[in-house]
Amino acid sequence: MKHAALLTIILLCACGKAEETPKDVLASAPEGAERIECAVAGSEAFQPVCAVDRAQSPEGLTLTLRSPTGSFRRLLVTKDGRGVVAADGVEQATVTPLGADRIEVAIGGDRFRLPATVKK
Repeated sequence: MKHAALLTIILLCACGKAEETPKDVLASAPEGAERIECAVAGSEAFQPVCAVDRAQSPEGLTLTLRSPTGSFRRLLVTKDGRGVVAADGVEQATVTPLGADRIEVAIGGDRFRLPATVKK
């Protein structure tokens, strides 16, 4: 990450199935999942149609981000200042601070805007 900022992720979100509408994605998200803005499948426009599922694993907090296209991304929250990294797959996550309380995570052609605490 280019920035020398320590990122502490507060929350991330997940998105749903390809045949679902954004409203259906939220209805099918796990109980307690929260919405975030995302731009998936090459879309330029961000919309609040993704939701986050959080789970503790032996590696730490894992976030599953689900989109209305049916895709999902799994991210691992780090404690080393990077913020999040891809939890699986070969594509790397790129984290960009958007201010003191948000980051943008890009992975593949998908982008997610997530609440976070950015410390300098």
